Amino acid sequence: MKSLRSKYPPSCKAKVALEAVKEEKTSAELSSQYQVHPGQIRNWKGTLKKGAVDLFNGNRKKAEDNKEELIQELYRQIGQLKAELGWVKKNLDLSPNVCG
Repeated sequence: MKSLRSKYPPSCKAKVALEAVKEEKTSAELSSQYQVHPGQIRNWKGTLKKGAVDLFNGNRKKAEDNKEELIQELYRQIGQLKAELGWVKKNLDLSPNVCG
């Protein structure tokens, strides 16, 4: 059974959104040409307009650096927690007569 939702690759979304921004064709024409609902085209167009500013202000590089720092910090925390868990398991007394 085919899923009702279609997944479009980012390149397709960008192409359709760029054509929508150009406004050389109507939304209905683009919809029939690319087999995409007009509301979806409107959403992609809005996303393009909002995201276009970030392409030119340099925030993308900063965000990538922050992401890398976050990943390193999370790996450090995982290592620390593994070490602590190992210590607790080693020092935990699991004798069978704990209750009595």
